[in-house]
Amino acid sequence: MPAAIMPKRDFYLAAYDVADPRRLVAALALVRGYVTGGQKSVHEVFLTAGERHELLHDMALLLDETRDRFFLLRLDPSARTYALGVATKPADPDYFYVG
Repeated sequence: MPAAIMPKRDFYLAAYDVADPRRLVAALALVRGYVTGGQKSVHEVFLTAGERHELLHDMALLLDETRDRFFLLRLDPSARTYALGVATKPADPDYFYVG
């Protein structure tokens, strides 16, 4: 049986500035459905063309175009990466509390 062909994904930064707290929570929840990393209002996402279209469409329905902003920037995969600061290796804690 042939191997499944994976759709092409591009690397993006998704950033938003949302004025209303309820729309802000909704925008965060929407972007987190695609996120691979990031912090606060800027997130790293890998998207197929269809996912990109869906994210932009859903965000347009969610935001107030007169007060809110959403920015999706495709990053060049061949660009050189520069890191600032000191990285720490991610690690799981010894235990998780669910309660």
